[in-house]
Amino acid sequence: MSFLRTVTTTVFCLAVIGAMLAPNAKADAWNRKTVITFSGPVEIPGVHLKGWGVLPAGTYVFKIVDSQSNRHIVQIFSKDETQVYATILAIPNYRLKATDRTVVTFRERPAGQPEALRAWFYPSRNWGEEFVYSKAKQLNWPRSPTRPFSSRQSRCPSKSPSRSSRRTSRW
Repeated sequence: MSFLRTVTTTVFCLAVIGAMLAPNAKADAWNRKTVITFSGPVEIPGVHLKGWGVLPAGTYVFKIVDSQSNRHIVQIFSKDETQVYATILAIPNYRLKATDRTVVTFRERPAGQPEALRAWFYPSRNWGEEFVYSKAKQLNWPRSPTRPFSSRQSRCPSKSPSRSSRRTSRW
């Protein structure tokens, strides 16, 4: 009986010591918490309240929402994480080369308008989050003469004439 008690106590102590020495799990990797500072105003999608669709220059925290159904929900918080500015449903965006730093991309906008947030990539990941704006909002953006309009419109292929309508006259 005393041998069993000694073994049980030893195993329990080793488990406690192992748990204490194990590296702490980083929550940042799971929710991809990122602190981003913008030097100018930035437009964000999906905000329908007047005055809330553009973030003023400052520091913000971006996180992925812990959702079992969708891992592409992004929340934007204040620097101290006490206020949520937006909860945005994003779509996956792939880049060919991952970097060791956070990458944020913006859509082209004319001078004098705030930058429009396009995508956010967490360090060392190829997959990021692309922010989608409503089609009505995109149609109001001026088109760049050097770049085609960036909406995702599906185009039907032109129908080729059928064999019966391709008859040619030999005269």
